[in-house]
Amino acid sequence: MAGVPKHLARWTGLAGSLLLAVSGFLGGAFPGGDLRPTPVSIWQGPNGPLIILSWLAGTALMAWAWWSLRDGVPSARWALVTAGLWLLPLLVAPPMASRDVYAYACQGASFAGGISPYEHGVSTLPCPWLDTISYIWRDTPAPYGPLFVLLAGAVVKATGSLTASIVLFRLLAVAGLALTAWCLPALARRCGVPVGRALWLALACPLIGVHLVAGAHNDALMVGLLVAGLTVVAAHPGRSAPLLAGGVLLGLAASIKVTGAVVLPFAALAAIAGPYRFRSLLRDGTPVVAGAVAAVVGVTLAGGLDFGWISGLESGGEVIAWTSPSTAVGQTVGYVALLFGAHVDALPAARGVGLVALAVLLVWLWWRARTRDPLFHAGLALAATVALSPIVHPWYWIWPLTVLAATARTGVWFAVVALVGSFLVLPEGTGLARYTKVPGAPLMTLLVIVLLVRFVRSARAARAPAPAAAGAD
Repeated sequence: MAGVPKHLARWTGLAGSLLLAVSGFLGGAFPGGDLRPTPVSIWQGPNGPLIILSWLAGTALMAWAWWSLRDGVPSARWALVTAGLWLLPLLVAPPMASRDVYAYACQGASFAGGISPYEHGVSTLPCPWLDTISYIWRDTPAPYGPLFVLLAGAVVKATGSLTASIVLFRLLAVAGLALTAWCLPALARRCGVPVGRALWLALACPLIGVHLVAGAHNDALMVGLLVAGLTVVAAHPGRSAPLLAGGVLLGLAASIKVTGAVVLPFAALAAIAGPYRFRSLLRDGTPVVAGAVAAVVGVTLAGGLDFGWISGLESGGEVIAWTSPSTAVGQTVGYVALLFGAHVDALPAARGVGLVALAVLLVWLWWRARTRDPLFHAGLALAATVALSPIVHPWYWIWPLTVLAATARTGVWFAVVALVGSFLVLPEGTGLARYTKVPGAPLMTLLVIVLLVRFVRSARAARAPAPAAAGAD
């Protein structure tokens, strides 16, 4: 597919953003949306075809312009200005592609009302905006970290209304993106990656505007703190005070979403001044880990909370979608069993295998990072965490996308995943994976098999002895 000329890319993407905003105004995730377990298809609603067409055309234009310049942009300033322009229409659009921001508001209302969202669902208070949340999430505990619960409670206390709360949650997301834009150039320079390319990949992706800005997801704040922490650590190896500060930032990221903690062991390696030695790891890595632990514990105690948010992560398992490879494998096994008249629930086993594989892979990546770039491997660890989780929402790919944009010197394979993910959620929040279980799950399973075969072959090739030189005695 031919790319968009550089002088037209800015305006092509802006046109796409405007069309996406139109689709949001016509059929976004409004408070009075259809919350039935099996909602009416968006096609059957008012302006259904127009909503779909504007969403599809807008996403395609933004994706085309972003992908065309994936290998380089005119300048870092050009990338920032263009990304900012693309975000403006979505900044004023209604919530899109998810109803999570309503859950944020209700969890904040629970906390502001003296109820721990880790012990009770939002129906306990009850939340004054309970009818904005899907039925399956009304009695589940909050899966977010203590810092975000504190922020959500502060937002609701400061505003007292749903609309104003959404505005503040969206501003928090913009603050997270601004923090990313500020810190990413230093991280990219440290890793020898062109700053313009890093900013373009991390900030102009269609996932950013739709999910982080219009959808106001707290992932924006988590990623911003994550990038800030890695940047501080990378800039000051061997210096205890800055490393402690970097660890605090990483701990705050994990206090938004626990997945931020995945990069902590790699940050400890990046803190080492000079080559890897176990003694050096203890000396330089300890301040990073100590800062992170102190931040998580401190925020938890300051809010009068406990660590129940960790158990809240289990609630995500109620969503079944082939966008998670392990879930797709479990679905496919069940489909194959049905062909033979058997009913097999392979999801728990497949997801369990995925989590075990993730644990093994994270250890292997950390071991490998000792003698290689730990920051790049931190991005790979985030990618593995997303890919092997029981549930994968498209905006989860923003985590590895951002870190890899600044640390991967060659290749942008991770951009392919983000590109595909941009087309998987409709404006009102319906995930297309719901309607494409077949062929989605079998195709994802086939991809898993292909990748495993390639991995095994490359591992065997790496262990094979080098051929003897021609003519050797």
